[in-house]
Amino acid sequence: MPSYAQLSELLDPAHTVLLTVECQQGVVGPDSALPELAREARSSGALRNVARLVAAAHETGVQVVHAIAERRPDGRGSSRNARLFRAAERLPVRQLSGTTAVRVAPPIEVSEEDLVVRRLHGLSPIHGTDVDALLRNLGCRTLIVTGVSANVAIPNAVFDAVNLGYTAVVPADAIAGVPADYTPAMIRHTLALVATVSTTDEVLRCLERPRGRG
Repeated sequence: MPSYAQLSELLDPAHTVLLTVECQQGVVGPDSALPELAREARSSGALRNVARLVAAAHETGVQVVHAIAERRPDGRGSSRNARLFRAAERLPVRQLSGTTAVRVAPPIEVSEEDLVVRRLHGLSPIHGTDVDALLRNLGCRTLIVTGVSANVAIPNAVFDAVNLGYTAVVPADAIAGVPADYTPAMIRHTLALVATVSTTDEVLRCLERPRGRG
């Protein structure tokens, strides 16, 4: 874990963006298409921690970006080149554009200043979307990555952020995957090699600290 001073230096609100990944009704909500993942996101406290981070970001002026995965009802623009995509077509709750399944899930609150980026293709919330251009326009240097899943989208987001030159910060208790013991293993053996791993409380402490004081 980084020291408080190291983490605080990384999390300058003027150059930090908070990214929530697929924290949408159809993924982590009560009627999720992926009930095991939804249960884990809620029972682990990860979804609640994402909401805490979003609320703090709103209070401290840190930009929030919500990355949403969706499909058009006719499937145009979406690929079938992976088993995951083909399975998604058969789910009882599909992430269709314009439905409640692609709305950000409670208890996360979306403010007018938040940016919502939707993707029709791929596994990453960054690659092939507007996220990188938006981050650069915002002057982002540090990207806080939260949400689901530790199996696919979170590592994709972290790797893409690092490859694009951002410093990635991952609050370990604000991401979730399945099974439950997979997430800490992914963090320890993979994400910790490329990202700064912390906790929600540590990030909150840094964001809420008045700048210019010790």
